[in-house]
Amino acid sequence: MGMTIAEKILAAHSGRKEVSPGDLINVKVDLVMANDVTAPIAIEQFRKLGVKEVFDKERVVFVPSHFVPARDIATAEQFKVMRDFAKESGIVYYELGQGGIEHILLPWKGHVVPGDVYCGADSHTPTCGALGAFACGMGSTDIAVAMATGEVWMKVPATMRLIYHGKMGKWTRSKDLILNTIGRIGTDGATYMAMQFEGEALKSMSMDARFTMTNMVAEAGGKTGIIPVDEVTLDYVRPRAKHEWTVYEPDPDASYITTYEFDASAIEPTVALPFSPGNTKTISEIAQEDIKIDQVFIGSCTNARMEDLREAAEIMRGKKIAKWVRCIVIPATQDIFKEALKEGLIEVFTESGCQVSAATCGPCLGGHYGVLAEGERCVSTSNRNFPGRMGHSKAEVFLVNPPLAAAAAIAGRIVHPEEVAGKVSAS
Repeated sequence: MGMTIAEKILAAHSGRKEVSPGDLINVKVDLVMANDVTAPIAIEQFRKLGVKEVFDKERVVFVPSHFVPARDIATAEQFKVMRDFAKESGIVYYELGQGGIEHILLPWKGHVVPGDVYCGADSHTPTCGALGAFACGMGSTDIAVAMATGEVWMKVPATMRLIYHGKMGKWTRSKDLILNTIGRIGTDGATYMAMQFEGEALKSMSMDARFTMTNMVAEAGGKTGIIPVDEVTLDYVRPRAKHEWTVYEPDPDASYITTYEFDASAIEPTVALPFSPGNTKTISEIAQEDIKIDQVFIGSCTNARMEDLREAAEIMRGKKIAKWVRCIVIPATQDIFKEALKEGLIEVFTESGCQVSAATCGPCLGGHYGVLAEGERCVSTSNRNFPGRMGHSKAEVFLVNPPLAAAAAIAGRIVHPEEVAGKVSAS
């Protein structure tokens, strides 16, 4: 029996000729990551192991991202624990002003390449699977062991195959494909599975768009998400890669636990309503409901790359955000912020009345820079809208793609981008 991409990567990293779903294996890792929420716990567990050094200083990376800049004394102490350990151990550390959100930063900096096994202490680590890597989130104790030994223990996941035929419409984006998918299979539909994304629709996507697909694997319960490597992938990897890579392709007779097929041309821009990423409706259905909003957030590890910012800016150019609506824009990394500045996107956002922040997760997890009050509604390009995710448990979050978010900021309610695109603001 043939193997899937995930199985081939795990077999190669466990010293086996082949593996099957359910096998329990020790896996050598190529990269280990922790952030300001998870690193302090991992450091504590690492010290309990009695180990003096990490397995490879170049392959352990700490990225402060969730609460930067420090919002209070407690988070400042978290950063200090990370920083002190990084100084002591000599690992890679991205300080405030140098890094950003890890799931966008690490592939951008070339730390993750095709064929890698990458383990991060954050649930959205599968984002990097868009590069044809096996990227998965783990708890801080597992990460401590990986830091010490360069290995992790895991069960080989079964693979779910998802095929997207056709081409997306004018306003449909990869965010809509993954929201539509979660709406169809449910937030537990891929529990502990590898989600293998394929099809004509993906082949025409940029890497920015592909990262959005694998980013939300966590919202379907998946262990990892993987997109087969092609020239789009390699064009992204070649100028960045910090180590050699290996391209794995699925065998023709690979076994999949289930296969879903989608017609991308039939998928409309999609909105995930409170309080679940699986609670989806099309923009055509939602626009009729006249849902007024208080805040728009354009950012997070899901949609804060250059392509996302360009699309949002194009909607906002020459327009003002609606009265009594606040719009927060946060580029994912310092490099993306600088590129957006050079392209004039930051000026577009600020002229429209948006608040632009330096790279941070911020309001995505209710950290800071835009926490919601009781009863408020926010349209967000992030990945989760559970009760209390962005603030008060009775606040409501609607998940959308960047053009829809920008259009909502201009209109003051959830609308189809066609309603505001090309129009000049009356303000």
